[in-house]
This record gives sequence, structure tokens and C-alpha cells, in this order.
Amino acid sequence: MPNAEVLLSPLTTQEAVLSSRIEGTQATLGEVLKFEAGEEPEHPSRRLDIHEIINYRQALKTAEEKLKTKPFNLNLLLELHSILLDSVRGRDKGRGQFRTIQNWIGAPGSTIDTAAYVPPEPTRFLDLLDNWEKYYHMERPDPLVQLAMVHAQFEIIHPFVDGNGRLGRILIPLFLHEKGILGRPIYYLSEYLDAHRTEYIEHLRALDKQDGAWNRWIEFFLVALTEQAKLNAAKARKMIDLYEEKKAKVINLTRSQYAVPLLDALFEKPVLRSTISLAEAICPARQ
Repeated sequence: MPNAEVLLSPLTTQEAVLSSRIEGTQATLGEVLKFEAGEEPEHPSRRLDIHEIINYRQALKTAEEKLKTKPFNLNLLLELHSILLDSVRGRDKGRGQFRTIQNWIGAPGSTIDTAAYVPPEPTRFLDLLDNWEKYYHMERPDPLVQLAMVHAQFEIIHPFVDGNGRLGRILIPLFLHEKGILGRPIYYLSEYLDAHRTEYIEHLRALDKQDGAWNRWIEFFLVALTEQAKLNAAKARKMIDLYEEKKAKVINLTRSQYAVPLLDALFEKPVLRSTISLAEAICPARQ
């Protein structure tokens, strides 16, 4: 497409919505689009949800820009964490810093003794994280199996007090891009993981408890990659078909040099305030 962002923008926002939903946010794609058009959410509590989603999207964009000049590294990981927790819930939980306390995962009100999972203690996990980064950059026989290991090991180490799940999912397209599998770090797995959330979590939590758990996890992850790739490709084709159909109609109806920029603006931000004219949306300088 002449302007690939037309296609990528809604897919990126949807990924941010679904990845954040796995962590408990409730805001929908429609609410995010309306908020960006200037409409406040009906429920005030959704404002924080929306900001978390917008931060997630910004972290993805920042990562793509950084990878143009440097390979992935732990400093970039810290920067992405800082973006994720900017002005949202968890901003006071070591934003942009590796944890220095013992954390645990469990139901609300659980203690470390009743937790479902207790990550490595702070005195150990920095060495583990260093080994993890080295493994991330290794050349292995099957990079998709390697990615399954990279994602799971990151969640096991759990290097931050908050935001580990979202960061672990952001790593997926970054890794695929750096390994040359994707031309750009655009591959979104959260739709499948959200739809199979219970299975996703159970596989991760079984890794340090059950024989054969790593094989089962890798199998689950490879199926997830395959099925999500099919969904992503189908969506992309439908969006391209819709874009081409609407482009022909808009050009025919308007006979304007701004017909294609108009269409691009509508695809990139399909919700506009009623007080804004389409001309302003396309070319604000013409006001």
C-alpha cells in the first residue's frame, strides 16, 4: 500500500487493547478511538484503561524506531517499561527500573505463601536476566521455538514489579523483526492469547512444576503463532479490499486531489468529532 500506516494503525491499537485486557483493563477499541477524537468515556474509570492502551501503542512505536539503529538490549527494555507505566496505574511501582523487592503472582489478597507463582528473588534475577538477553540474541536452529523460550523465560524472571505481561508480549514482534522473519516488528499475538487466556496462563505456571511442561508450552505457543498469523493475514486482506473499494468511490464522488488523503485519514482515525470538518482532518493548515 502507498501508506502502510493506514493498515497498521488500527491493528496496532487493537493489539494494545487486547494485550492490556489480559492484564485486566476493560476499555474497548471503540472507546479508545472515541477518546482520541475528543469524547470522554462514559465510565471515568475507563480513562486510566485507555491511557494504558495508548502507552502500550506508544511503546511499540518507540521500540520500532530504536531498533532501526541499535539491537534490542536491556536499556531499551527499561525505556519501554517507563513508557508503559507513564501516568497510569503502577506508575509508582518502580517505573523504568528493575525490581529491588520480592514480588509474587496470585489472587487479590494473596500472600507470598499462598501465591500461584513466586519469581526469583532480587539478588538472583539480574544474572538470570543477563543470561536471558544473551539467549535472545543467540542464533538457534528454530527461531520460533527460541521465541517461545524467550517469552516464557521473561515471564518466569518477572523483572518488574508491574507490567511484565505487556512487555513480554511486546517482545514477540521485536524478536521476529530482529531475526529477519518480519520486515517490520508488526505481528500481534494478543488476540489469540486473550481468547485462550486460561490455557496461556496455565502453561506458563506449569513450567517449573511439571515434567514435559516446556514441550507442551512450546507446542501451545507455535499453534498460537500459526493461528494468529492466519487471523492477521485475513484481517489485512479485508482492510486492503475495503480500502481499494472506498478509494474508487471517494475519487469518483469528490473528483478531488484530497480524495486519497481523506480516505487515509478516515482509515487511520475512523472516529472524528462532529465539530471538525473533513477538510480540517486531512489538512489542518487549510483552516
